[in-house]
Amino acid sequence: MAATALQIAGLILGGIGSVGTFAITGMPQWRVTAFIENNIVVFETIWEGLWMNCIRQASIRMQCKVYDSLLALTPDLQASRGLMCAASALAFLAFAVTILGMKCTQCTGNDDRIKGYILLAGGITFILSGIIVLIPVCFVAHNIIRDFYNPVVTVAEKRELGEALYIGWVSAFCLVAGGAILCCFCRCSEQTRSYRYSAPSQPSAYHSHRTQRRAESSYSKSQYV
Repeated sequence: MAATALQIAGLILGGIGSVGTFAITGMPQWRVTAFIENNIVVFETIWEGLWMNCIRQASIRMQCKVYDSLLALTPDLQASRGLMCAASALAFLAFAVTILGMKCTQCTGNDDRIKGYILLAGGITFILSGIIVLIPVCFVAHNIIRDFYNPVVTVAEKRELGEALYIGWVSAFCLVAGGAILCCFCRCSEQTRSYRYSAPSQPSAYHSHRTQRRAESSYSKSQYV
């Protein structure tokens, strides 16, 4: 029962991290700027994401435009796009592999050893995808904070941390935590099975030795008579 609960917990955490990874890959709120001029007449918010940028003003609905070219992005967003696509693919693969290794899944057979290896592969893939998510999120956040306190950068060009970055940190934590639970579960299950298989070896050897001594003693008494 406890083993099933650990598997479900790891799968749920990995699923939450996977959904978050898919969400932040398409969200435009990676870099956000909101500034008010001195007369407090113009209020404008600019969102910059991996695929599009959006502008919202007080009297106009939000307008979004997909980037015409990859060269229109800054270098950090260009690298983040590739890494987030790779992380999304790995997260989906890890979730599918983990489902195949669950105890309630019968398509991979009933061999606990094979299922343990499948869960271990899914856990490692979850951890790898979480690390890949963490790299672009931290890289973009570092550049935003650096430019915010840089006096050379104008006020209109300064950006703030968007909601996608915070979701990215939470998603990376869920992916790594879910993968760690699955890996620890597989390790504990392997130790339990090895202990269970090695324990009966000593009593069986002891009983065979006692049986051999009894046979020798009865044989020697028959010879003496």
